[in-house]
Amino acid sequence: MADPSPFTIDVVDDVIADLRDRLHNTRWPDQLADAAWDYGTDISALKRLCTYWADEFDWPAAQVRLNRWPQFTTTIDGQNVHFLHARSPHADALPLVITHGWPGSVAEFEKIIGPLTDPVAHGGDAADAFHVVCPSMPGYGFSGPTHERGWNIQRVATTVAALMAALGYDRYGAQGGDWGAVVTTHLGSQDASHVVGIHLNMVVAGPPADSSDVMAGVLPEEMAGVAHMANFRDHETGYQAIQGTRPQTLAYGLTDSPAGLAGWILEKFRQWGDCDGDPFSVFTLDELCTNLTIYWATGTINSSMRLYYETMGPGRRKPAPPVPVPTGAAIFPKELYQPPRVWADRQYNITRWTRFERGGHFAALEQPAVLVDDVRAFFRTVR
Repeated sequence: MADPSPFTIDVVDDVIADLRDRLHNTRWPDQLADAAWDYGTDISALKRLCTYWADEFDWPAAQVRLNRWPQFTTTIDGQNVHFLHARSPHADALPLVITHGWPGSVAEFEKIIGPLTDPVAHGGDAADAFHVVCPSMPGYGFSGPTHERGWNIQRVATTVAALMAALGYDRYGAQGGDWGAVVTTHLGSQDASHVVGIHLNMVVAGPPADSSDVMAGVLPEEMAGVAHMANFRDHETGYQAIQGTRPQTLAYGLTDSPAGLAGWILEKFRQWGDCDGDPFSVFTLDELCTNLTIYWATGTINSSMRLYYETMGPGRRKPAPPVPVPTGAAIFPKELYQPPRVWADRQYNITRWTRFERGGHFAALEQPAVLVDDVRAFFRTVR
């Protein structure tokens, strides 16, 4: 790994000006009068988002917010890797790597970095402090595109482990959701000698393949989660099929049209968030536009989708490894995967399992205080 170089987010004005011009010149499709979200992203919601993105969104202010934390880039396995590195004022803080997923970015963690690094300043206890590392996964955001085949999720996890080692953290925790949960799972397996525990806000675990009764041990209160997973599998995985087989074909439209990019991503925030069908009731326009601008300015929507091809494409799926280290699970009611604990116990060393009343897939944005409290509570047991 090359020595980290300081990095500051600084998107040139011409990129933002071109973005606004493209938004103003969007060629909109038709929509059936009574369609709403039935066929995909609702046109009125998307126009609202794109109008704000073009005319009101303050990207320079977003850059200032993100640049509050020290950032760096380095090279690992031939790939540029960008990361936030927010050290706690408390010297004995536990290192914690937090990994995002798709269609997210390090901007997801704006609300939780402060409370995790400096709990005292946010009404907490210094004993719960963390040194926080937030990498942009290879192929995502300011890490830039990947440039060769083979960047699957296992390789991403290996890269994150190498980053933590290079930073001198030989004992650390890991946390994540979405693809970040899969990275975190692999860290808890392949780097178990250094990882003290992992915390997941998306637990991926299937029914036992060696049982004639896959529902054995499933509690009545867990049946809704099983039904939710089945609905996701049957009705919400078209994006996986496309990104896992033909990401390049989709990338032409999403790379050329910011409205197309926004339409593809907004639908996921609406479907996966706990927002009762209105994404703007939970996610602010600034939060959505910050995330979108990171994808747009870095040109990484194509490489971000390639992760699906490399990991989930035909013949490339691999079973998740068993995880021996202590594992905390935060189960939010609108999360895509909500396996019964009896399924998760087969793969993970579950030591904390907490269900919450509100929240969805983007926990760090939707329920930041709840997530921070659960992360603190879990890692108290392994510090």
